[in-house]
This record gives sequence, C-alpha cells and structure tokens, in this order.
Amino acid sequence: MSNTVLKCTPKTIENMKSHYKDYLSEKIPQGGVFVAKLPSCAITGYKSGKVLFQGGDAAKEAAKWGNSETPNSAQKKQTSGSSKSSTLPPNIASLSLIGSDEVGTGDYFGPMTVVAAYASKENHPLLKELGVKDSKDLNDKQICEIAESIIHVIPYSLLVLHNEKYNEMQAKGMTQGKMKALLHNKAIGHVLRKIAPQVPDGVLIDQFAEPAVYFRHLKGQKDIIQENVYFSTKAEGVHLSVAAASIIARYSFIKEFDKLSKQAGLELKKGAGAQVDKVAAQLIKKHGVQALGQYTKVHFANTEKAKRIARV
Repeated sequence: MSNTVLKCTPKTIENMKSHYKDYLSEKIPQGGVFVAKLPSCAITGYKSGKVLFQGGDAAKEAAKWGNSETPNSAQKKQTSGSSKSSTLPPNIASLSLIGSDEVGTGDYFGPMTVVAAYASKENHPLLKELGVKDSKDLNDKQICEIAESIIHVIPYSLLVLHNEKYNEMQAKGMTQGKMKALLHNKAIGHVLRKIAPQVPDGVLIDQFAEPAVYFRHLKGQKDIIQENVYFSTKAEGVHLSVAAASIIARYSFIKEFDKLSKQAGLELKKGAGAQVDKVAAQLIKKHGVQALGQYTKVHFANTEKAKRIARV
C-alpha cells in the first residue's frame, strides 16, 4: 500500500476536514482529528500536524495539499535562517506590520483571494474603532461594511486567482500550497513598495505551511521577502494587519462569488459539501461539463460527485 505523510498546520488540517466532509469516518484514532475514506485512498489527520495518506492514489491526493517532507529536513531548513521565523516577538501586537491572509482555498466554487495589508501602530486605534477583528467572528454583511471602510485607510494589495488560471496552474502540477506562497509573497512585495520609504517592523503570514516549506515554494522566484517574516496560525487574533487582510480578502471573495452566481444563473454554494455537489450538477446540466473550469476548482472531489449526480 502506498503511503504519503504531510506535515500541516492546524488551519490546513481543518480545511482538509471540511473538504473531505462527505467521506468522514466516525472512527478516529487516538490523537486524530479526522479520518476520511475516499474510493482511492484513506486520509488521517492528527493533532500533531501530520496527515497520513494511504492507498493507490495517496501521493496524488496528498499533492493537492503540499509536498511530503521528513521532519528532520523540515526542521533543518526552518532553523537555517533567523529572519524566517515562526517564533513571534512578545510585543508583536503593538508593532507596525504587514499581515497577509487568503480566502477561498477550501471552496469548490469561486476564486482564491490573497491580501497583504499594512497596519502601522499609529493606525491600530482607528482599525479597532472601525471594527477590525478576527473575520470568523463577523458575518458577510459586517465583513463588507468594515472592508469598505478600511480599504480607504490602510495600504493593501489584493490578488485574485480566478478559477480558469487556478485550474491551468494545477493541471501543470502546481500544488495549492505553492500557489498560495507565490501570491502571498507577491502581495507583500506590492505593499512594501507602496509604503516605501517606510519600513515595517516585520511581516506576519497566517500560517498555511511550515516556514521551510513556504520558502521552498518560492525557490527560484525574484524578490523573495525574507527579512523579519513571521508565521502564526490563527494570526487574525495576533495582529490587526492580518485581521484587516482577512477581512478584505473575504470581502473580495464574496463579491467575486456573487458575480459568478449571476453569470451561472444559479445560486452557487460556498464550501465543498453535499449541497455544493448538487449545485455543480445543476451547473453541468445548464452549461455543460466544460463550464466547471470557469466556476470551480476542478481537481476537488466534488467534480466527480457532481458528474455522477448529473449522470454525465
């Protein structure tokens, strides 16, 4: 039996659990977070951050989430550069930082949106007054209201990876993890140029991969941002810059999602659950299988399930 092991962040593991919602098993081993049994492989996520893929398509399925790496090599790479750190300064909340976050990675329909935003310490009181906080505590209406206020207050960069381009990159073998790394680095670079000659105290990325893996994804790229780069899970609660970035990214995703629903003539569903499969089947019947490339991330398991429902 083919086995592949990934080392993932808690956020990625939760995204996996949501993505494989329809395949979840009730039997979870000690220390486990979820077990998903797909037709081609079984996936077990652990609290330790390890995710085990077992079965014929283990390597193929794992590649959707990142590259396998042994703990020793990952640890060695992570400690090779002091500027690339996941150890946060004790006063990080009071610093002037560029924060970055992404939205849409676990949604079958809709694009991936990545935002980097600069929150200087002088702007912290204003951002709090405008309601900036962890976007998970906000509904879509609140997200839009706050985003429309803060986009006029802080420097930011928004990058939208539309479905056609996403599918093209994925078909060429690029993992979602690498796409995210490239977009985060690009957005951060844009903001650095916008605020120049100001220099932030650092950069905080909402962690979706180990630092060593993140920088490995960027290998060979020009203008890799490496100085004073920090990583943290649940970074929206760590610094206002990431909370602001997340709100703007979510705002953009909502707007793009609404546009796609109008184009499709259907009310598209967020997430990757059973209701999404049904809507995707309707989309196939209305516009043909080829339309999935415009509206969805076609490598998700939802594609085959939608085809079965639509009987194509």
